[in-house]
Amino acid sequence: MYPEYMVAPIREDLTSAGFEQLMTPEEVEQAVKTNGTVLLAVNSVCGCAASKARPALKMAVAAADKKPSKLVTVFAGMEQDAVAKAREHMLPYPPSSPSIALFKDGELVHMIERYHIEGNELHRIVDNLKGAFEAYC
Repeated sequence: MYPEYMVAPIREDLTSAGFEQLMTPEEVEQAVKTNGTVLLAVNSVCGCAASKARPALKMAVAAADKKPSKLVTVFAGMEQDAVAKAREHMLPYPPSSPSIALFKDGELVHMIERYHIEGNELHRIVDNLKGAFEAYC
């Protein structure tokens, strides 16, 4: 685990944009199983989370005409049980962080893995998210 003082500003990057920080497996289960669409971001301290994943999430949500009903996040390397529960819902995709999942009525409908983030251009990740919102929200 990382020191909380180190992750607090990274958490705030998403929570200040409307994402709810999930801290327990029960919170993850409740959020994912909600009716409607839920965007779940696995946040991370890594560089591709800072330079691409978090900016893409904020830009896509701000710019999209159709948006998920709920925005939530878990933090890799911190609340391990909550992250493990989130990753259960992302199967069959292997664990990766950062990663982004879109659920509709409790079912995984769109997934962006780390390799889609770290080797991609920011605008392409934003377009990917906006396309998923358009299709499922």
